[in-house]
Amino acid sequence: MTMDGKLEASHVEPDRVELTSLSDAHKQYLLFRHQTLELDPIPDSNDADPYNWPFRKKMINLILVSFHAMMATFTAAAIQSAFEDIAVDLKVSINRASYLTSLAIAILGVAPLIWRPLSERYGRRPVFLLSLIGSLVSNIGCACSPSYSTMGLCRALTAFFISPAVALGSATVTETFFKRDRARYMGIWTVMVTLGVPIAPVIFGFVAYRVGYRWIYWVLACINGVQFVLYLFLGPESRYIRGQERQGLSFKEQYFDFKRIDSRPLKLWEFVSPLTLVTRPCVLIPAASYAMVFLLAGVFIAIEIPQLFVEKFHLNTEQVGLQNISIVIGTLIGEQVGGIMSDRWMWRRQRKIPEATVPAEFRLWLSYPGFLLSICGVIVFLVQIERANDNWNITPLIGAGIAAAGNQAVTTVLITYAVDCYRDEAASVGVFITFMRQIWGFIGPFWYSTYFVPRICTSSYTWQVRSDDC
Repeated sequence: MTMDGKLEASHVEPDRVELTSLSDAHKQYLLFRHQTLELDPIPDSNDADPYNWPFRKKMINLILVSFHAMMATFTAAAIQSAFEDIAVDLKVSINRASYLTSLAIAILGVAPLIWRPLSERYGRRPVFLLSLIGSLVSNIGCACSPSYSTMGLCRALTAFFISPAVALGSATVTETFFKRDRARYMGIWTVMVTLGVPIAPVIFGFVAYRVGYRWIYWVLACINGVQFVLYLFLGPESRYIRGQERQGLSFKEQYFDFKRIDSRPLKLWEFVSPLTLVTRPCVLIPAASYAMVFLLAGVFIAIEIPQLFVEKFHLNTEQVGLQNISIVIGTLIGEQVGGIMSDRWMWRRQRKIPEATVPAEFRLWLSYPGFLLSICGVIVFLVQIERANDNWNITPLIGAGIAAAGNQAVTTVLITYAVDCYRDEAASVGVFITFMRQIWGFIGPFWYSTYFVPRICTSSYTWQVRSDDC
């Protein structure tokens, strides 16, 4: 944003349609559909345009895509509470067992580079359906793996197939909801991505403790199967090219007619083109800021709870999983700032200056409390876990909850801002931000255990390093 508060030229959406250029028939259609002409962007006078879908249809599609996105991080974190069980069963160290999660985190960041161009040509829906079939089969492979290397391969394939929605969700939201509500519905997608990490150990801590860790994979496969059926009958295609002539699509054409949407030839450059967003400060700075907050206020706490709470408080798998409830609560609280309040913040600004366009940068003010909460939460978590004696207490979890609230506020605000700046490239923005976040999330766990755990745990007793982890 410039010093006089005007929107930079690079932020202007190139396909913005002026009301004065619309025909009377087009205006009447929009008034019938939306009861207003104050729409951004202006949709086509076409029932097939996702902006013109009934609200119920939009929400069902958003819920399916958001849950799919949650399943990506949920699947990566699913075995977090069962590292010791996996180590014993496959005869490897606990440290090597944890790499099964690190591997999934890395692939979740890279795989969307492949899925994005395919979804642009053939649509989001075929990619999501293929994703679920591949993930289901790969999870079954994990459940039946006889060795560490086989399980590692199947985990890699699972992460590859389950990854599309974790990055393409930003495109789905942008393609179906108007700008005035974008943060609210973008927040539903982002909060589900974030919640996948803490919810997984809460649920699968019980599963691993009661019936064995391999049932984690069977449960994941069953969920993928249910998702596939729901997508098949309830998940419409949100990829739409402005100006095309498609009227009154039937149920069969919407849900069972798979054909190429964009006839342009697919080029190899498109598989890496999202990475060129590194040259755009309006995407790079939010992505880097969000990645660091996610790394320390999200991944760090989620990864260290199973290690620190076992070493200091001697909790079992089931008890360790329950500690993540604090992160779930904090995340849901933080989303109120990043989502609903963010849209209201922009709406109130627009009311004060109705004749001007509100700069996208005005939304960033709400990210500052998120940064402060993240910093305070991580400090409280580390200080209180160090001060704790061998008896469990809740104070470190209060810090975890505060950090989670800050992390989620930053997540929704920064992603929505980046998408607002380049709405036509929402899919690429989502892929680039996911790439940054997951790569940092992959690197972090390699130095967490060697730096934080020994220093915190030696405050109450002598740190013992397992010889098989050296």
